Amino acid sequence: MNNTPKTNLMKKIALLFSVLWTVALTAQEFRGMAVYETKVKMDEVKLDNPQITPEMKKMIEEQMKKMSEKTFTLNFDRYTSIYEEEVKLEAGNDPFAGGFRMISNTMYGGAYYKNVKDKFFLQERDIFGKEFLIKDSLQVFNWELSTESKQIGNHTCFKATAVVPFDMTDFKNMSRKEPKDEAEKDQQEKSTNFLDMVDIPKELTVTAWYTPEIPVSQGPSNYWGLPGLIMEVSSGKTTILCSKIVINPKDKKEIKVPKTGKVVTQKEFEKILMEKMGRGGGRGTFRIGG
Repeated sequence: MNNTPKTNLMKKIALLFSVLWTVALTAQEFRGMAVYETKVKMDEVKLDNPQITPEMKKMIEEQMKKMSEKTFTLNFDRYTSIYEEEVKLEAGNDPFAGGFRMISNTMYGGAYYKNVKDKFFLQERDIFGKEFLIKDSLQVFNWELSTESKQIGNHTCFKATAVVPFDMTDFKNMSRKEPKDEAEKDQQEKSTNFLDMVDIPKELTVTAWYTPEIPVSQGPSNYWGLPGLIMEVSSGKTTILCSKIVINPKDKKEIKVPKTGKVVTQKEFEKILMEKMGRGGGRGTFRIGG
């Protein structure tokens, strides 16, 4: 992090809020709960199968919308947090729901546990029905702090940015590859390798808005490392926005450490996933883009 005058100012502001909160919270166990709305800008979906009826197409479009708009809850204390999707019961008459649920699980993953004191995370992930538990060190964000601010709900938030290497398991921020010529287009049409069909960026710029008014180094998903709770974050096609926050709620949910699945590192999981997708995991009755 650069020690610019702006950075030093933000550090002083964060320190002031941290001291005030430390004094205020010494007599009680500090807990918080935040609700986040996730939106992903999905690429256009074109249906290849002429047997798909207008009713089936409508069902598919509705499932795609559900995949792109999700609600998560972050329960946190001073050092740990658990980020989980709020699962809504769906009607059982949608023949596409099961398949889309499986795709969604692969895209988003399950419960995400962070320990910012010991700097490690655990995340439940699923690859076509097989469960894994990723255990690894927290990703390091070299945040560049700014004095730019805005209001999110009742909280004053400040802007921070970071450039990070692209996570190969982040399907939400992949895009359909535009063929350069007819030969490449023909190759894509015949390929069963998912990686032949997408453009994979080398890095992404992350823009976060955090509030020093809640001086915990937590945030949604894998985001952390700022002098205040991250209220909004944008990266590639994905935007995550906090819509509700409760400090010291009456019903305090236990922050449980995930335990389900075969334990692997991030790199090991990435290798397994790429092997699965490279063997035809990306082809189906519909495809992204034209």
